Amino acid sequence: MDTRLPAHIEAGGLLRAVESAGGFASVIARGERDAGTLLVICCEKGRDARLYERMPQADGTRSWSVIRVQDYENPREFWDYCSRRQLQDPDVWIVELDIANAERFIGLSGTRD
Repeated sequence: MDTRLPAHIEAGGLLRAVESAGGFASVIARGERDAGTLLVICCEKGRDARLYERMPQADGTRSWSVIRVQDYENPREFWDYCSRRQLQDPDVWIVELDIANAERFIGLSGTRD
């Protein structure tokens, strides 16, 4: 039995949590309502974006891993990657969390101060 939260509930919870903490959150791409993959963009003031995805681990669990970091020299490349992921997998959800230490909302200690 799959014990994961449906994607739309998890995405909605992230949005509400970030907004109630004074940040901005947005759904960039809406995927399959229940079983879609969730990608989370963490940034602050629209900069230094990091893209996280839950990746399967050897022990059968799934944990958040950073899969792309925005390059200062070519920030557009990051957003192009997100667009390609959406085209490759129409079930994917992409949620942006724009707040200091955004990683705390997905259960990670932040990489930024």
